[in-house]
Amino acid sequence: MKVIVVGAGIVGVSCAIWLQRAGHLVTIVDRNGPASGTSHGNAGVLAAGAIIPVTVPGLLRRAPEMLFNRDAPLFLKWSYLPKLLPFLAKYLPHATDAHVNVYGAAMSALMHDTLDQHRQLAADTAAAQYIHDDDYCFGYATRASFDADAYGWDKRKAAGYDFEVLSGAEYSAHDPVFGSAFDTVVACKNHGRISDPGAYVKALADHFVDQGGTLKIAAVQDVELDDGIIAGLQTSDGPMVADHIVFAMGPWSKEIAHKLGVKVPFESERGYHLEFINPSLMPKAPMMVASGKFVLTPMDGRLRAAGVIEFGGLENAASRAPFDMLHRQVAAILPDMVCDDVVEWMGHRPAPADSIPLIGANDPQGKSFSAFGHQHVGLTGGPKTGRIIADLISERNPNMDLAAFDPRKYKAL
Repeated sequence: MKVIVVGAGIVGVSCAIWLQRAGHLVTIVDRNGPASGTSHGNAGVLAAGAIIPVTVPGLLRRAPEMLFNRDAPLFLKWSYLPKLLPFLAKYLPHATDAHVNVYGAAMSALMHDTLDQHRQLAADTAAAQYIHDDDYCFGYATRASFDADAYGWDKRKAAGYDFEVLSGAEYSAHDPVFGSAFDTVVACKNHGRISDPGAYVKALADHFVDQGGTLKIAAVQDVELDDGIIAGLQTSDGPMVADHIVFAMGPWSKEIAHKLGVKVPFESERGYHLEFINPSLMPKAPMMVASGKFVLTPMDGRLRAAGVIEFGGLENAASRAPFDMLHRQVAAILPDMVCDDVVEWMGHRPAPADSIPLIGANDPQGKSFSAFGHQHVGLTGGPKTGRIIADLISERNPNMDLAAFDPRKYKAL
């Protein structure tokens, strides 16, 4: 069958490769080409244990204080607040223990084996060189700040995730780069990292093309519907039709999803990174700096500090405050580091109100499929998402409960 995948980030490329391996004729359509957005700029961590959403109990109480603290990881473009309010009305009620459990069960099923999923996706391709088996560490400046995160660590432990709690001195014996910056470090086992996320996705896309796939650089401008069911695409390069169309457009998915009747409450979470080129200090493994909710990830020839959440929409320019916060915190943690240059970047994460990605058919006939909404774990969950979509289109059982991910749960909204 002919399948179009709209979007050439990690999710879209994963869908395309697994569909190709299942015997389908696949075309990827993207306005800018592979890894031109968040798939380039993410933290590069395969975060198998990222099963705690932003919306945890107590968020509503803490959020105002965070917004007025220049060193907190939550930012808001205040001019965007009127447009944001309808989303917040759907988003904030999910800050309950019950929803954390729903989210954790769903995301654990999607991500617990992410390292193996990436290895299988990249097998026999040039992309395999970028996959590394590493601990994913969390650094806390004080024991009290670690204790304050007990809720999340208790949830991970109950879900079966393996981690080790170390003193700062114990961790420094393994990796002295951070000196005495952390009182407590949690080392999460069975995780990994991608040492160049952009190059990784581009290598996967090159493999897809080498195996006979088609990559079309074009913007999807609209969808053609027949009695509410997709019949084709209108693109900047003309109309396109296929037996099935998969939408993996990340934060740009909302408009088309709504046209297809999938009325998901949805926003862009803006993420920021700094890249320190040829740094004099390089950690051995990714380190989440708990105070700033950003990750210091060793990459090929550079150290990336990536994270932060800002609500500010898709159109507004990057804000200065998140960059300044990252600069201050990195300088405090690694005061002796020098580098050749520092590169600043801002991108967009796709955020449904319940934080659970949409994976599955948009209509009973299975003409169109959603594969978006992975918020900050697109790299982690992308390969299995692609496998699930390929199984569904190929009429195979994905051997996973997909109810929480079903796009059709939004049909009645």
